[in-house]
Amino acid sequence: MSEIRDFDALRRAMAENGEQPEGPARNARAERLLAEAEKLNIPLAVIEALGHQLKVYNYSSEKDKMFVPFARLLRMWDERPGDFDDYETHALHWVFKWMSAGMLDQPHVPLASVEKWLGEMEHRYRLAGHSERAVRSAEFSVAAHVGDVPRAERAFAAWLAADRDAMADCHACELHRQGWWQAERGRDEEALALWAPVLEGEYACAHEPHTVLASSLVPLLRLGRLEEARAHHLRGLRLVRPMESMRGAYADHVEFCALTGNEARGLELLAERPSYFTDDGHPRSKLEFLSVVVLLTERLAGLGLGGQRVPGPAGREWTAGELAAHARAEALALAARFDERNGTEYVSGRARARMEQRPLAERLPLGVRAVRPAAVSAPAPAVAPEAAEAAEPELPELIAEARRLSDTLRPEAVEAWAAVARAAEGADGVAGGELDARDRAEIAEHEAIALGPQGAETFERAAELYAEADDPGEALAARARGAYVRALAGDDVGKALAAVAGPYDDVLALYAEGGTQVRQAAGVLMARARILMRRVHEADGPMAETVLGEAEAAVRELLALVEGRTGDDVRLTARVAEGQAMLGELATHAGDVEAGARLFARAAAEFTGAGLPWFACEYEARLAGLAHHLGDMAEAERALRAALEHGGSALEPVGRAQLHLQLAEVVGERGQAAEAAEHALEAAHWADEAGEGPTFGAWARHQLGGYLVRLGRWAEAAEVLESALADLRAETHGDGAVVQTQWWLGDCLSELGEHRDAAERRLQAAEIARHWPEQHDHATLAHLAAESLGQAGLHEEADRAYARAGELWRALGNVHGLVRSLRARAWLALRTEDGTAGARALMAGAVEECVDALAVTEEDEEARLRLVAELGHTHRQFGDLLARSAAEDADDDSIREALEEALSQMAEAVAVFVALDGDAVHARTGAELAAGWLETDLGRPVEAAARARAVLRAYADADDEEDDGTAEGRRAEAEQLLQVALEQPDESGA
Repeated sequence: MSEIRDFDALRRAMAENGEQPEGPARNARAERLLAEAEKLNIPLAVIEALGHQLKVYNYSSEKDKMFVPFARLLRMWDERPGDFDDYETHALHWVFKWMSAGMLDQPHVPLASVEKWLGEMEHRYRLAGHSERAVRSAEFSVAAHVGDVPRAERAFAAWLAADRDAMADCHACELHRQGWWQAERGRDEEALALWAPVLEGEYACAHEPHTVLASSLVPLLRLGRLEEARAHHLRGLRLVRPMESMRGAYADHVEFCALTGNEARGLELLAERPSYFTDDGHPRSKLEFLSVVVLLTERLAGLGLGGQRVPGPAGREWTAGELAAHARAEALALAARFDERNGTEYVSGRARARMEQRPLAERLPLGVRAVRPAAVSAPAPAVAPEAAEAAEPELPELIAEARRLSDTLRPEAVEAWAAVARAAEGADGVAGGELDARDRAEIAEHEAIALGPQGAETFERAAELYAEADDPGEALAARARGAYVRALAGDDVGKALAAVAGPYDDVLALYAEGGTQVRQAAGVLMARARILMRRVHEADGPMAETVLGEAEAAVRELLALVEGRTGDDVRLTARVAEGQAMLGELATHAGDVEAGARLFARAAAEFTGAGLPWFACEYEARLAGLAHHLGDMAEAERALRAALEHGGSALEPVGRAQLHLQLAEVVGERGQAAEAAEHALEAAHWADEAGEGPTFGAWARHQLGGYLVRLGRWAEAAEVLESALADLRAETHGDGAVVQTQWWLGDCLSELGEHRDAAERRLQAAEIARHWPEQHDHATLAHLAAESLGQAGLHEEADRAYARAGELWRALGNVHGLVRSLRARAWLALRTEDGTAGARALMAGAVEECVDALAVTEEDEEARLRLVAELGHTHRQFGDLLARSAAEDADDDSIREALEEALSQMAEAVAVFVALDGDAVHARTGAELAAGWLETDLGRPVEAAARARAVLRAYADADDEEDDGTAEGRRAEAEQLLQVALEQPDESGA
């Protein structure tokens, strides 16, 4: 830090320090600045430096350091109040509120001292003529902290009844604390109603809506308003992350994660703030943080994850169980210190209640990646044999239930037969009777089904058991299924066909002799048809007609056997439905998409009609793809919704994710961005559940972020897009997805005022797009990056970026982009060494580019009109720029000359917009009014009045109901201009 030589330099240094991030480094610099202020021997300089020190301490983790500088300030006030100017007098009384709250947050400060300070504050405010509103607010804080509810309610009422004055907290902070009390008393709806103006942006300050968003999370969860809670978490966390002093609000976000099944994200938040475990400068927020650490880690232990590594205080490794015990002990010890000071047990009671909360949502998807920890099953408690006998169904009951489920093709049948196997093994084949060969065959068959492609040998064992049970038809069907799963496992399809040939011939002969039934014969024919369909799936390039023909013949043979013979047998109905689906697939392969769609629809309807909707899911999804291909978006949407509904709990996570994402795209295409965002959110959640977070999940988050951008939910979108970028890879998702995500994120950051970060994202995207054959995106991103650099105050960097964008626009033949880059550089030049001369040259260049382009644009009337409008806007901005530069000139003659030039450019703009007729009425009247005000600056009231009347005529017949308010605003400004002109003497000399 350079030496401070005068008061102005001190003030600049304090202002610069105030813009630095919260934390010890800023505090240390404030301490050094106080030492420099003392060297100046100016009392007010010391007062301001002490005030600056107080402010940075208050907005940091070192709040306990506030008391010393404030005591010194108060002593200086009592000794020499004349040394304080009006601002510092106001600031001194304002900081009384910080002191009362600060003392309450430090358990070593006796409660009697806090009460004494409250009386001191009331006395000094009364002497200064201030309302008691701030005093009653402070009294409420004391009463609420110690748990004196009657006194808190009285103080609360007195606080609201007292007049607002210069000492009252800002509206946003007051509403936060008022809503907090309502939520504390269980009045969540009232709390949210009080917070609404802050949440909607009507009131804001340095710490709001940050704390309101955090405080609203649990009330929203308790009310079941989960969508709002998620949005507040994503939006609010982004605000509190960079602010060291907001440990209490940060704790609210960790608590939210623990209560919504987002334990993994909660751990990520702990890892981001290791200092929060140990910072002692603000004990109350440390207690709040440690309490939610206990909540989160004990939740993990309850899931069987007590041994999982978790982030904790530095210096050692922690498991969830160890950190839970450590944080609980430390939190309760800290709470006990407060209670000892307060003479109550209220603080400890609140801390325990917070630690022991139960989840308010099993899992609330957030859209950001955080893989849910897998629960480790705890050992089952020992059960007495008598209790086990009473609790568990006997073996015959289990067999009957398993057979019922398998006969109706229920998804639970596999597990039911596994339960039969476990029960039989545990009973040593005695309790409930021995299993016969039929029972053991069905157990083996369902075990084979569970094994999937690895189940061939188990199907063979099932076949042997069916043969032993004297059911040759089921034995052949099991052998055929074994042949099919061999094909699934990678065996040559030819070998699978050879393996199924014997069962196929045998079952047909057996069926003809009456030795088996339709169901068993259909099982063999279906296995053969599936193997032939497998050959269709594996075919590379154009398929031989024989491949399609043989598969179709096998399917039609199956249908000929089964159709008309299904009766009440759902298994046979399922064979018919699957056969129709196979024909649909074959039709699609043959190029008849419409026939394929009809057949898939028929298959889905067959399954649903038979009470087997979980089988219909796959074919509704296939139908959706074909409908999309055919341009029937309504049918695609219907089919996707049906697939999700029919699949229900039987859907695998990855399948559910795919359906939700497809539905998001279909719904998004018809402009329903809000619903599309909901489906993309679900897709991201289920992709994470499926372990596909880095691949499919990243794509879903990319899509979700885009929909949130369309909805203008910038903070939520930024969180989601940053999460997506952590996993998006050009080689996996394509560099277009990476660029688009960076682009959207840059838009979000720009809207949030984070212009440096926005510029970085846009430049990163532009660097990728630089290598693309088509350069329009590269030019656009370079231009947007320049805008962000300019808004970040990096004027030289912005000028270079605009110059680069201009080169790209010129190479693309895009005059509009080129002209806008030149205009932007002109405005930047006013702030750089080029000054007015450079700015004029650039704006003149923009005019020339428009004129030159118009000279060669004759045939395309629409393009010509767009260029004319661009020329008009350029003249208008040229005029504004010249008028702005006039204020910086040194003498009256140069100022008048600049204003004359500005007026000339405005007149050109008006003339250009007049040529566009009604299409540019707002642009014309805006330029006309600007010209009118310049006329008044030049002392020409007659000309100014004429321009005002021209604007009024332009809107004489305007329909305000169809206008966005521009016409009304222009009329009001024209009336004002006319009034000024009529009252102004004519100085033109005409």
